[in-house]
Amino acid sequence: MSAGSFPSELYKANVELQQRIIKLLQECGSNWMAAVQQFGMGGTSDSTAQIEGRLRAADWQSLATLPSEVLWPAFQSRLNDVQVANQIALKNQISFATGLQQALGNWHQSVFDAFGSALEGGNFFKHWGISGAQAVTTDAKTAEK
Repeated sequence: MSAGSFPSELYKANVELQQRIIKLLQECGSNWMAAVQQFGMGGTSDSTAQIEGRLRAADWQSLATLPSEVLWPAFQSRLNDVQVANQIALKNQISFATGLQQALGNWHQSVFDAFGSALEGGNFFKHWGISGAQAVTTDAKTAEK
């Protein structure tokens, strides 16, 4: 890589990082939406099925006891749902964090490679009209003052 392509390589590395982060956020969001839909539909369908079953039976006395009979199984079901939701949340968070760590690692390597390639030829400072040796000498003199 030439020193002239250095800015474009940095830009490319940054764009790739942004794209990967956006993809991770979209994946995480869709996982959350799927979980919310699953729990929302599951909870209401169980209760609705029990109530409709009692209504079809035309046993009005059993309808009077419905809240106490439905409450405990619904409560236990919701506790299980909370545990599953916590597991899904943890899984999503770990997946996102791992993906982000990989994306940052790839970005770091891309930036490191771009700098390494640009500095290899010694032409990195030519855009400013300074040779590589002059830049190092100038920096050393500035640091001494």
